[in-house]
Amino acid sequence: MTALGLCLVLAASAAAPVFVPGERFTLAWTHSIEKVRWEEDYTVQPGPSPGAAPVLRAPSARVRGSAAGMEPPADARLHGGWYHYTPRQARPEALRLTRSEFTADYELCTAGRCLPLAHWLPSDGGITLLTACHAPIAPRQQPGPTSGNLNE
Repeated sequence: MTALGLCLVLAASAAAPVFVPGERFTLAWTHSIEKVRWEEDYTVQPGPSPGAAPVLRAPSARVRGSAAGMEPPADARLHGGWYHYTPRQARPEALRLTRSEFTADYELCTAGRCLPLAHWLPSDGGITLLTACHAPIAPRQQPGPTSGNLNE
C-alpha cells in the first residue's frame, strides 16, 4: 500500500502535484490586518473502499484571540488563550488557499515542525489546492546492461 499524504498544486498550473508525506498536519496562518493566528488540524485517512482516493478530515481548529470581523464560531471554547472549535466542514474535498506576495505565506506543520508552504511549493500569487492523496508511484528503472560487465 502506498503512503498517504497531501498533494499541493497551483490551480493555474498543469504541473504535477507536490507530495508531502504524513497523515496528520496543521495548516496555520496569521491574518494580514488583525495579526491573529489561526490553526486548523487535518488528518489524511484511507478512502472508504480499497483503491478509493484518501479523504481529508478536519477534526479541530483554533484561533488565538479575536478581532473585528474575525470572531470565533459560537461553539468555540477559550482555553490557554486560544478559542478551540470543531470546523463546520469536517470532510473538505480540497482546500483552496489564496496566496499573495503581500502577506505571509501559510505554514504547514508536520511532525511538530512548521514551515512556510513555499518550502514545498512556491506561490504564483494565486490559488494553491491542497488535497489528500497517495504517494506517487516511482517509475520503474530500466534494466542495465545485460552482459554484467560494468567495465565495458
